[in-house]
Amino acid sequence: MGEDVGVRAFTREDRARYREKVRRCLDVFAEMLRESRFEFERPTTGLEIELNLVDDAAMPAMRNADVLAAVADPSFQTELGQFNVEINVAPRRLAGTGTAEFEQSVRASLNAAEEKARTVGAHMVMIGILPTLRPEHLTVGTLSANPRYQLLNEQIFAARGEDLRIAISGVERLATTADTITPEAACTSTQFHLQVSPARFADYWNAAQAVAGVQVALGANAPLLFGRELWRETRIPLFEQATDTRAEEIKAQGVRPRVWFGDRWITSVFDLFEENVRYYPALLPICDPEDPAETLAAGDVPQLAELRLHNGTIYRWNRPVYDVVRGRPHLRIENRVLPAGPTVLDTVANGAFYFGLVRALAESDRPLWSQMSFSAAEENFHACARHGIDAQVFWPGLGYLPVSELVLRRLLPLAHQGLDGWGLDPAERDRLLGIIEGRCLTGRNGATWQVATLHRFENEDHVDRPEALRRMLGHYVDLMHSNRPVHEWPLP
Repeated sequence: MGEDVGVRAFTREDRARYREKVRRCLDVFAEMLRESRFEFERPTTGLEIELNLVDDAAMPAMRNADVLAAVADPSFQTELGQFNVEINVAPRRLAGTGTAEFEQSVRASLNAAEEKARTVGAHMVMIGILPTLRPEHLTVGTLSANPRYQLLNEQIFAARGEDLRIAISGVERLATTADTITPEAACTSTQFHLQVSPARFADYWNAAQAVAGVQVALGANAPLLFGRELWRETRIPLFEQATDTRAEEIKAQGVRPRVWFGDRWITSVFDLFEENVRYYPALLPICDPEDPAETLAAGDVPQLAELRLHNGTIYRWNRPVYDVVRGRPHLRIENRVLPAGPTVLDTVANGAFYFGLVRALAESDRPLWSQMSFSAAEENFHACARHGIDAQVFWPGLGYLPVSELVLRRLLPLAHQGLDGWGLDPAERDRLLGIIEGRCLTGRNGATWQVATLHRFENEDHVDRPEALRRMLGHYVDLMHSNRPVHEWPLP
């Protein structure tokens, strides 16, 4: 969720000062881009996974403070809801066995954390939306203790001036309201980070946008919310609605939402940061004492604190990130489209497919985005969120076709080529892309397994939905710990 901030109230002077400062940061950022002051010779990849906490009855456990104290590992951090935590995995290069090292590191950390979480009555679950979550679990009292979350809640509702309306029509329908941003805490995701040079950033971001829908279709793992079967990746519309600062009249005027796919292909990373400053008022107008122009003129690296904080309150599905590590600035793409889970192995396979595919498309002689409208990419994204692995998508030269057919015919060979470009070990490449192929051949991912298991308990065991959800989640957790890829999961 970004930087920690303290409790405070904001004045009109704070907002005016912040607007001036963030624009100054943008000018300095433009100068840094002109002078190529970025590290990119040895690009790395990173990984974050948001997790849910449940009790022994598979119900949400509001225990993240206790769990984090028991785990005592700086890789684990708080998240928005008290039933959430997040693990940040140290960045690595993909060359050689980088993906296997990711898998080993995450499994070891999660196994150790799970053992300690059990001592305080909690268990960790990697899943897009916790199936046993109910509306009464999402109140202002659910927010984690970090003052940033309370501030965000206050500022979003001050901007809206009214309660949130959440309406999702899928297999079943859901219509409800919320007076806090805690429904956002229901959305637990996997975030892949890819360090990119300024010169190639636009190509990689455009490629990531073009394949976002395919990622969601293959990785869908959030078909259920408040006991309703909705979209195959319900996390997408829920997150879009749960952080919306716009009242209905503002939406009608065409004001952009803060959870945003975008509206065009870009030519530079500057386009994205400039749009952030131009389109979005500050939610957290907190100024840092650094003068970025003076820092740059002195030959040092500016933190651009205001620009980074502002960027952290705009939830692009592929977010640009400026960061400074060990005194060196770099740029990366934060890919935010995928849910958590179902297993660590599935997560790493999703990452291999993404990293390989975007490299192949970004390095292509004829860019895909020169053949495809941006609106087609956005339509693919929402169609895949709604229908998952059964979605139909548009692809240049092929027209509309099933997403699994597109992956098998066209995208897996490209991902293979891209992973070769990263220098990934061939055996590791084939192991992970074989999991993506298996999902396409079986038509099974986390969402389809959850729904099939739920209906089996309802229709064959004749239990009511709350009990069916609880049983399904219990089986899910057992299979999650097996690290067996989801397309091989049996129905109970």
